[in-house]
Amino acid sequence: MNHTLERNTRIRNIAIIAHVDHGKTTLVDQLFKQGGVFRSGEEVSERVMDSMDLERERGITIAAKNCSVIWGETKINIVDTPGHADFGGEVERALGMVDGAILLVDSSEGPLPQTRFVLKKALERKLPIIVVVNKIDRKDARPKEVLNEVYDLFIDLDANDDQIEFPVLYAVGRDGVASPTLDERGTDLKPLFDAILATIPGPSYDPAEPFQMLVSNLSYSDYVGRLAIGKVVHGSVKFKEDVVRIDRQGKPQQLRITKLQVYDGVRLKEVESVSPGDIVILAGVEQVEIGDTICTKERPKALKRITVDEPTISMRFMANTSPLAGQDGEFLLASKIGERLKKESLHNVALQVESAGDESFIVKGRGEFQMVILIETLRREGFELSVGRPNIILKQQGEVMLEPIEHLFIDCDERFTGAVSEKLASRKGRMVNLVNHGSGRVRLEFSIPARGLIGYRTEFLTDTKGTGIMNSYLSGYEPFRGEITSRVTGSLVSDRAGEAVAYALFHLEPRGVLFVKPGDQLYEGMVVGEHNRDNDLDVNPTKAKKLTNIRAAGRDENIILTPVSDMTLERAIEFIRDDEYVEVTPKVVRIRKARLTQHERALAKRD
Repeated sequence: MNHTLERNTRIRNIAIIAHVDHGKTTLVDQLFKQGGVFRSGEEVSERVMDSMDLERERGITIAAKNCSVIWGETKINIVDTPGHADFGGEVERALGMVDGAILLVDSSEGPLPQTRFVLKKALERKLPIIVVVNKIDRKDARPKEVLNEVYDLFIDLDANDDQIEFPVLYAVGRDGVASPTLDERGTDLKPLFDAILATIPGPSYDPAEPFQMLVSNLSYSDYVGRLAIGKVVHGSVKFKEDVVRIDRQGKPQQLRITKLQVYDGVRLKEVESVSPGDIVILAGVEQVEIGDTICTKERPKALKRITVDEPTISMRFMANTSPLAGQDGEFLLASKIGERLKKESLHNVALQVESAGDESFIVKGRGEFQMVILIETLRREGFELSVGRPNIILKQQGEVMLEPIEHLFIDCDERFTGAVSEKLASRKGRMVNLVNHGSGRVRLEFSIPARGLIGYRTEFLTDTKGTGIMNSYLSGYEPFRGEITSRVTGSLVSDRAGEAVAYALFHLEPRGVLFVKPGDQLYEGMVVGEHNRDNDLDVNPTKAKKLTNIRAAGRDENIILTPVSDMTLERAIEFIRDDEYVEVTPKVVRIRKARLTQHERALAKRD
């Protein structure tokens, strides 16, 4: 029996799609201010949507977040989408909650590969799109050419005729102005609000269906426990009503809603009941998973499940056991690290945490970038820990070993094509597409094993002189493509504890690249540099100059060492081998051998 669908015209649910640094978060701030979310005179932090310090520093969106603005009688729910494919699981779910999207493009840079990834998903869902060309006040703005590039992108992504007839607005997000033409400069964001109401339909629902809600995201509150976030597809529900959740196996399980909230600006507001199309937050749902349906007890009926990208990479996390442990951090115990990781996995659905039994934890996720963000978050909270090398999660199918394969997009200057292709070929990458518009930049596409991308980002930026853009998503599993030679160099390992001395470091420089500076605290088994050859070499970086009666001891002050750049987390994780760990504390990042003494390492080698 087909019922006619109705629309809830009091609500609009939209996603904002934009590349890193194209002004998405700033534009949302202005929508807030003009949509009357903030009272006049209220203190407002810049970039409301970037709630994590890391997001503010790196200028990227990591976790999809939601908020709402009121325009006239209509509530507009805004869902933020991460542009980074390491957080691809977030994208799928964010788009499941909306009925349309705003594509925000920089008037100078034009649409970039990461925008492409999210836009493709939006077009596949047949969502109507509004294009906003932002930052038209830039000196190097070229809005007309950029608009043509957007049309090319839509055609390239097989958009249908309706989708290509998108409305276009020209904006300066920072000033909070938008206008439908380039000739006149707008005075506020009214044209954008009007375009949202005109282009993006209210959520549709079937009045004859009972309450159904699809869980698209999870959160966690220290006060009320696990929270389920999602869109009400049909029907309505009241506070304290008994409902059921339908799990992966299709079995209904009883729940009672202890708290019912909706977005009110950036905060949450408790409500008595919700209607179709609302994006709601439910408490009282401890066992819930993403993709579950929450519905009425009388007529349980499952919606189509959404899937989260499965993890492709795993890393070992453990307590810091180096001789210098406990000097900087507040939380050192393995049990504390385990608790914190478990809590993170409640918030962050793309992460899985397993206990490895030896007081260490295996964390599985979507890419090394996601892992770096997690470790960086922990060290800022005062944790000290050691982490191992990232490993790829393989699958066995009958006799065949399968590995995750990424579809990699690269955007770089034409002159770097050779260097990039050569490096990727050595990492078992195969070129599947090359687009050259004759503009000086080329777009390359590769199919490459996920393990081939570990540690490639830094090399790529060096090869393209910092101007290249790379982005990838999981395309599936294929038979193992063979060994990839990663690092062909060994490590320089300190053979004793002490303080690094300039005289000793000067004489070690011919042996390789050093990571330490004079005055740094060292311990036996700490990696102090990269050896020129493929074997490890034990060295003494604490050796001072012998004194004679001819020269004063202070004479070697004129030793000039090659400057050493600080070891970053990304560099360390890319550098280490299987028998090495990265030691991370709130203040320093060091590399060490898993077995600290020469004797232990010699025994392990012999075994």
